[in-house]
Amino acid sequence: MTVSRGVSTFFDNFDRAQAFTTTPGQNGWTIADTSSSGTPTYLCATENGGAAVLTLVSTSEVENICLYHNDVLMFDVAELQHFWCIAKVAAVGSNSVVTFGLGSARADDEDTVATNAWFKMEGATSTTAVVAETDDAVTDNNDKATGETLAATYKKFQIDFTRGLTDIRFLIDGKRVADATTFGMSGLTAGLNVQPMFQVSKASSADVPVLTIAQVGIQYQWNYGA
Repeated sequence: MTVSRGVSTFFDNFDRAQAFTTTPGQNGWTIADTSSSGTPTYLCATENGGAAVLTLVSTSEVENICLYHNDVLMFDVAELQHFWCIAKVAAVGSNSVVTFGLGSARADDEDTVATNAWFKMEGATSTTAVVAETDDAVTDNNDKATGETLAATYKKFQIDFTRGLTDIRFLIDGKRVADATTFGMSGLTAGLNVQPMFQVSKASSADVPVLTIAQVGIQYQWNYGA
């Protein structure tokens, strides 16, 4: 049988009018919303080229919203080459957590997602500092400092898988970060897949964090046949 191979890129810059819902919409994007009394918002908004905006509200309750692919895990970690997004935040408080990158089946508590490679802001530690994480259900590289911050100005975040699963690299605005840590996901079983995830959450408080995503891309190899 003929083997077909190639490289594809999933790409979205949210340049359209779309309110995200719990039903998968364009490009598979779906919202998980675990608020109760409050009414967080999640929609494509006017921006230079478009953007998805996720906003919690001041209602004093636990809230969690996530823009993701409804746990349809299309991307085999072993075939990934690059993930990137362009993002900014606002009003991240001491009770807020912001997470963005790639993960397996989502959970309100991002630390319980079995497989992940992502960037994170933990407001209880810092309302501006960005950390990097990977977890392959064997080795958990958690909260590794990048030395970089995120606030009201867009930055580009990249995860480079091209050196294989023993040497995954994180970059912010083209500069390698957290390079004192060797990030690896080689403990994964074959064929374990992930999805893009952008999650904003808070403990019961009046925090009103906002995550704006102007662009997201995932480059991956594909092959069919034997």
